[in-house]
Amino acid sequence: MTIPSVTVQTPHDSAQDEALRQQLIGTWDLVSYEVEEKETGAFFNAMGPSPRGRVIFTEDGWVAFNLEGSHRYAATGKSDYADLMKTLVAYIGRYRVEGNQWITEVHTAWAPEWVGTEQRRTVIVRDNCAEVTTPWRKMPNWLQGKLSRSIIRFQRAS
Repeated sequence: MTIPSVTVQTPHDSAQDEALRQQLIGTWDLVSYEVEEKETGAFFNAMGPSPRGRVIFTEDGWVAFNLEGSHRYAATGKSDYADLMKTLVAYIGRYRVEGNQWITEVHTAWAPEWVGTEQRRTVIVRDNCAEVTTPWRKMPNWLQGKLSRSIIRFQRAS
């Protein structure tokens, strides 16, 4: 598996930025969501074997994510709601493109601590597929307190 580096930002110019922005505009279906733990190098499917979700990039600079794990069920109690949050990533914000990355200024999110932050993602778009890699960070959903990064694959929605 080839994972793009997220620690070094590619030099960019406005023409390249706009070219990637144009490639991103539209609706993308989630194909897979893997997580790598930095400490051990181990990979796991954080969202299970058949996650679902979409990301939508608008022409006027908004992005909306709703990514859900496999085998979600209706909650029957408080502990169920807490468990369901472990298989959800959802946020909306304004985005811009710099080099091989898009940066989202988060306006609303499933995790309140993300509101007001910038979330940076490295992306490679080939044909109708996009591979997205996050920087190393501590996610509120899994590996509490440990650094991880997500490798997310999308396919353009038909």
